[in-house]
Amino acid sequence: MGDSNGIGPEVIIRSLSDARLGRYIDAFVVGSAAVVRQHMDNLGLRDFSLSVHPDTSGRITVLDVVPEEKPTVEFGKVTATSGRLAMLSVERAVRLCLGGEADAMVTAPISKEAIHLAGFSFPGHTEYIASLTGTESFTMMMVSDNLRIGLVTAHLPVGDVPENITQESILEKIRVISASLKTDFGVERPKISILGLNPHAGEGGVLGREEKETIIPAIEKAIAEGYLVFGPHAADGFFGTRAYMSTDAVLAMYHDQGLVPFKTLTFNSGVNFTAGLPIIRTSPDHGTAFDIAGKGKAQPDSLRTALYVATDVARRRSHASGTPAAND
Repeated sequence: MGDSNGIGPEVIIRSLSDARLGRYIDAFVVGSAAVVRQHMDNLGLRDFSLSVHPDTSGRITVLDVVPEEKPTVEFGKVTATSGRLAMLSVERAVRLCLGGEADAMVTAPISKEAIHLAGFSFPGHTEYIASLTGTESFTMMMVSDNLRIGLVTAHLPVGDVPENITQESILEKIRVISASLKTDFGVERPKISILGLNPHAGEGGVLGREEKETIIPAIEKAIAEGYLVFGPHAADGFFGTRAYMSTDAVLAMYHDQGLVPFKTLTFNSGVNFTAGLPIIRTSPDHGTAFDIAGKGKAQPDSLRTALYVATDVARRRSHASGTPAAND
């Protein structure tokens, strides 16, 4: 459900109230029925019915993780209550997926500040879900129709990025992304383009030595292992010349190097996909948007796309394993 005080519940409601979606996906909300009702009332959707799991016929169905509580929505506010509820919802959804009761999970945006107030030390969804599933090798990968971008480092201060870029960390992400492209996206022989860290990819060491000492050796090792990897590319020229159109995925060195061009190019239609997990997890590519929470302005496009991507990946995995997904 995401942060109850942000736009997460709103975009979920807007998505699930679309009858076309119900013909393709059997979806339910993991969170708080009281929160969903408050958001529905705020949107004026009194003619749209709400039920509590497991009755799913023609309704927005909620699996309530705090059935004895009635949390109050405080639009646009960062609170420990909303942070706790968000993470309880994530934990329950992960358990459902691990237990085979759900084929995939789609996470609405959380507030990192709120979850920290609630006592959670994880920097975000991705790391928490990886911990719950016992996954050590994973990566945040942004996905759209014509662009996929993975990250070597994700939720780190910029000053900590260089020391966390190692040959092994780059190789690990290449392996994870390549496996996911094959299993989850049907790419038989993935081509992965690697970005440099420094301006102009270091300019032969003049503008930084990470390329010569770390990134290029990692690329050479990946090639020796049989991966189709290319680079390091200067990030500005790579996106400016649309070189991303001729590769299956891009590996960026840090968060904003990958997400700024991705969000600029995909216009709110992109999806956050966590590669390397034993379960399927997607998310919209936007945040809690506290500034517009409760104002009825949130657009559901990215969350709706995240639902479709999760369903497509679930079906692809189920067909590969010979075990039908719930909606097959």
